[in-house]
Amino acid sequence: MAYKITLVKSLIGYKKDQIATANSLGLKKPGDVTVQPDNAQTKGKINKIIHLIEVTEA
Repeated sequence: MAYKITLVKSLIGYKKDQIATANSLGLKKPGDVTVQPDNAQTKGKINKIIHLIEVTEA
């Protein structure tokens, strides 16, 4: 199983660590989509920026 992650909010005005987390997932601007594996690292990143993204199963 994998996660399809879409950035739905702009990163402007958020903390540097949250921006870095989004960038590490490959999300740079609203509308960007990435598919990530289902593992502990990905789940931690999702939890850190859950208010900025939309997550579905891919």
